[in-house]
Amino acid sequence: MNRCMIIDDSSIIRKVVKRILGSPEIVVVEATNGSDALAMCGAQMPDTIIVDGVLPDMAATDFIRDVKALPGGKGVRILISILEFDIGMIMRAKRAGANGYMFKPFNRSQLIERFRELQSAA
Repeated sequence: MNRCMIIDDSSIIRKVVKRILGSPEIVVVEATNGSDALAMCGAQMPDTIIVDGVLPDMAATDFIRDVKALPGGKGVRILISILEFDIGMIMRAKRAGANGYMFKPFNRSQLIERFRELQSAA
């Protein structure tokens, strides 16, 4: 079973991701901030993480680096979710270990496409 984590302080974004991706094959877990997400990753590492580019308690790039440093973190696929095109943010996220990015707001087809791209890149 695939485990996906969505980290966003917006309950609406988390609910949308859970509704779109949640299925018998994919368990979607939620976190509202980076600290809670890191604790959850330490207990059980997800296969995929979708992280908001602006976390309320830490820089998204710090979160990505911290996850990659955890046991089992090297193999996790990370997608950063951003509001606008920011090449600097995208490059910092990729250097930290992100596998890709996605713009918010997104629709069902955009999220599924990006998620499948991450899965096939594994």
